[in-house]
Amino acid sequence: MTGHYCLQLDVGNSSAKWRLVNNAEVLARGVYVPDDTSSLEAMLGCAEQVQQVWIASVAGDQREGELATVLEQRWGVSPWFARTQANTGDLVNSYSDPGRMGVDRWLAMLGARHRYRERLCVVDAGSAVTIDLVAEDGRHEGGYIIPGPTLMERALLLDTDRVRFAEAVEYDLPPGRSTAEAVRHGVALAEAGAVNLAMEQAGEPAPRLVLCGGAAPTMQQLLNGRGEWLPDLVFEGLQIMAGQ
Repeated sequence: MTGHYCLQLDVGNSSAKWRLVNNAEVLARGVYVPDDTSSLEAMLGCAEQVQQVWIASVAGDQREGELATVLEQRWGVSPWFARTQANTGDLVNSYSDPGRMGVDRWLAMLGARHRYRERLCVVDAGSAVTIDLVAEDGRHEGGYIIPGPTLMERALLLDTDRVRFAEAVEYDLPPGRSTAEAVRHGVALAEAGAVNLAMEQAGEPAPRLVLCGGAAPTMQQLLNGRGEWLPDLVFEGLQIMAGQ
């Protein structure tokens, strides 16, 4: 293999998505799960040599340090970690302490802003669901963070005695006719309802809705196909920030 190879990682709370890029071409991609040897070997075996490693991470310092050590030992390259900024280009953070915003949210907005120079609603549907509004001039108007489906269900199971089910039920919107359906459909109603209400609250001009994150396809179905699913949006933002 010849060329200039960059390994890019989007590290979440439970796993990390990665892709290997040579210039603008994505050569390989996968998911790394901590303590899963096979997924680690797949990532470390994606290339004989890489010249750069870029990481967007919402993990803690210890996990970031462990990951950096593994990558340095494999390729001898010190990873660059993206951090949320007060502004990147003309995208302007609304937080008084920008570092308190998860970098995945910031990069998703940055990727969407690069694609569309208009008002935006950026939804990242993962372990948590984040909803962020960006004005046409690039100013972050603010956002929302709500639990994702797994966290919502866990709260019900941990804090109630009689909400229990073993059936495999899809997320859908009709009223449930069993405990399993009532929980799963209730979660779906809450998730899709939050996005719809955020769009309604946004007022005019109506923002363009873009979706990313592992649960984005399900979210888009619940929204009756509304919005545009951009699975690599965080990676796109990572690439833009690295090039600043």
